[in-house]
Amino acid sequence: MVTLMTYENIIKRRTIRKFKQTIVPEALLIKCVDAARLSPSAMNRQPLEYLIVNEVGLLEEVFSTTNWAGLLPEYFPTKKEMPRAYIIILLNKKISQSCGHDCGIAAMAISMVAHDEGLGSCILGAINRSALRKILRISGQYDIMLAVALGYPAEEPMTDEVQNGNTEYWLDKEGTLHVPKRKLDHIIGWNKIGH
Repeated sequence: MVTLMTYENIIKRRTIRKFKQTIVPEALLIKCVDAARLSPSAMNRQPLEYLIVNEVGLLEEVFSTTNWAGLLPEYFPTKKEMPRAYIIILLNKKISQSCGHDCGIAAMAISMVAHDEGLGSCILGAINRSALRKILRISGQYDIMLAVALGYPAEEPMTDEVQNGNTEYWLDKEGTLHVPKRKLDHIIGWNKIGH
C-alpha cells in the first residue's frame, strides 16, 4: 500500500456531498474521532466531545436537518445519496464556554482521516441545530458546533483556478462539481503586507 504525504492528501481531498449507500465500518468512525481527540486544543482544555450517528433510522432524520451547497440549491443529495454516518462535534460547556479554533481543527482531522480511509466527507455548519438537538436528545450542557457527514464518495469534484475573481463552485454539463481555488501567488505574502 502506498502512503501519501499530508500535503498530497490535502490536495486530493474534496468536499463530498453525494455518497454511495455502503455502510461505514464502526472502526473507521472511531478512528476519525480518535484523530480529533488527539488534535491540538487551546490550553489543552479539550472541551469537544463527539456523537457518532450511524443508525439507519436516525440517518434520515439527521439528513433532514442539513443544508448542502448553498451556491447550488439544486445540488442537494437525494435520500439515495445521503451520508452513511455523521460525527457531530459538541462543545461541553461544563469544560469551556467556547472552543475557539479547536472545532475547525477537529473537523479537519476527521475529514483527513476519512479521506485516508477512502471515505468522503462534508463539514456542515448549515444545520438546524434545534431540530438536531431534539432528534439526538442532546442536552443543554452541549453546544452543537459542526456535523461531519461521512460515506463512500459517489462523485468526484475537481478543482479549477479562479477566473475573474469568481470563487463560486459550479456544475458542468456532465454534472461534475468544479471548485475554483485562488492561485497561491495571489494569497501569499512575505514578512509584511503593503509597502
